[in-house]
Amino acid sequence: MLLNQVRKTRRHALLCLLSGWLIALTTTGLRAQDATSVTATEPIQQGQRVYSIGHSFHVFMPAILNNLAKDAKIADHTQVGLSSIGGSRVIQHWNVADDKFKSKELLTAGNVDVVTMAPIFLPDDGIEKFVSLAVEHNPKIRITLQEFWLPFDWYDPPVMKAGPDKDHNSPTIEDLRKRHAPYFESMDEQVRQLNQKLGKTVVYVAPVGQAVIALREKIVAGEVPVLTKQQDLFTDPIGHARPPLQALVAYCHFASIYRRSPVGLPVPAVMGGGKDLKYDDKLVKILQEIAWDAVTSHPLSGVRKENKPQ
Repeated sequence: MLLNQVRKTRRHALLCLLSGWLIALTTTGLRAQDATSVTATEPIQQGQRVYSIGHSFHVFMPAILNNLAKDAKIADHTQVGLSSIGGSRVIQHWNVADDKFKSKELLTAGNVDVVTMAPIFLPDDGIEKFVSLAVEHNPKIRITLQEFWLPFDWYDPPVMKAGPDKDHNSPTIEDLRKRHAPYFESMDEQVRQLNQKLGKTVVYVAPVGQAVIALREKIVAGEVPVLTKQQDLFTDPIGHARPPLQALVAYCHFASIYRRSPVGLPVPAVMGGGKDLKYDDKLVKILQEIAWDAVTSHPLSGVRKENKPQ
């Protein structure tokens, strides 16, 4: 009888131990899932209050986004502010003297729904500082990090410098994918880590760089009207954007912020608003479709194909 009792006690203890492990593993898994996975949600209809932080590959976007929101009949979309520093890392915006752009003031007031940030290369302590401040004062805030196209088509952090290419027509699409891969991965990992630390999904990716590569691939294949070579997207060797590229960037942010497709919106003002005949509806539709596909394909964007075009 004593032996049976000992066996029962041991069996009970083992079951309790196994149950504890299962609960711990399940809880850890759920936490990790909550912090890093993205669930498709309905398109956002309410106008968002947006604050933007970035450099010259980003700061043209807010004005175009205003235009897109108006064309999409999204009421109350508001660009509440812009922190603009050329060639900047996010930490420079955090350290700016006297809160020149009112970044901290606006975030502390809690009157911002979405923050768009455009880092260059990582590490960048400014990202987490802004994220922490924003979430502290508005737990429902969303923050997007713009993964952009590489300056000079070259990745050699921590500084931007020219690579071996003569111009933007030189690299193949395979070259571009290989060069962007470590940059994209570093940014994605930053997003995962921040969300893991917060215990929920707050930070998302705006996959602009992926959209740019997709557009360049179509240009090389001769599938884009007006844009006959990759160089047509850029104003200089660094890679500053011409109007079609600026529109593509804005479409990506529109899709990321409002979780709805830009396909079907009219020609934006940055491309002449329908008055510049070289920027026709076909070109605009290609840009819109590329942006929507890039955003819905990225696992950290917060947007899925189930969110049907409006």
